[in-house]
Amino acid sequence: MELDIGEVARRSGLAPSALRFYERKGLIAAGGRNGLRRAYDPGVLDRLALIACARDAGFTLAEIARFLSARPGDEVLRAHLAAKEREVDARVEQLTRLRDSLRHAAVCDHDPLVECPEFKQAVRRAAR
Repeated sequence: MELDIGEVARRSGLAPSALRFYERKGLIAAGGRNGLRRAYDPGVLDRLALIACARDAGFTLAEIARFLSARPGDEVLRAHLAAKEREVDARVEQLTRLRDSLRHAAVCDHDPLVECPEFKQAVRRAAR
């Protein structure tokens, strides 16, 4: 059973205008109409989740569109995905160092906190 645009918007957390925009960009496709409203296959929710993950990882909409239409033999895209994976790994490492700094700051009793040698060291690690 197809979902109308309002239901897809509600379930995905996206505005109907964003869904229409994604449709114009070729990222999703309406399966038809329910009266005057666009209707989508329920699988569009999985595709929208993938698009959201890719955007969170820093992909542009053009890159996402290319990814969504890629075939296994697309070596240029595979190289781009590998580079993006390295970027995400670096960001995860940076965020882990930041988390560790915050974790220490939350329990540190040094006065003032910003002069704590362990906190300073953690901040230096996080800044790398």
